[in-house]
Amino acid sequence: MKTEIGINDANRLAVAVELFKVLADETVLYIKTKNAHWNIVGTDFYDKHKFFETQFGQLDEMIDNVAERIRSIGHFAPATLKSYLSLTHLTEQSNQANTSQGFINELLQDHESIIIILREHIKPFTNDFHDLGSSDFITGLMETHEKMAWFLRSHLKD
Repeated sequence: MKTEIGINDANRLAVAVELFKVLADETVLYIKTKNAHWNIVGTDFYDKHKFFETQFGQLDEMIDNVAERIRSIGHFAPATLKSYLSLTHLTEQSNQANTSQGFINELLQDHESIIIILREHIKPFTNDFHDLGSSDFITGLMETHEKMAWFLRSHLKD
């Protein structure tokens, strides 16, 4: 059945393609946060183990919301690891130690990178593609990433 929501097909596709990339980024970041949760070592193990658990829980909800946004504008969400790796701008490879500082630095960089990308899409989604709903949606995602990044940043030593 055709999706009739006041946005033409080309614009809905253009937004969906960008949301595919967001979904891939969110999924890769989720896996990296799970890795931190599972593999953290150090005297602060338990505290950071629980902290990362909270963050991957938030990311899991965000992933579901992105996929549902893609579906709500009439497209199917990509759902394979291969597709995510081809769409993401993040690297799944960690160059940090399995310490809280190593994981936090890397995850913080990824959140900040996602924030920048989301911020860059807000106006085009509204002005170029006439999709205020998706613009508002990614603004909310950006705000959540900003808060998550703040929480990560607050754990870093100066």
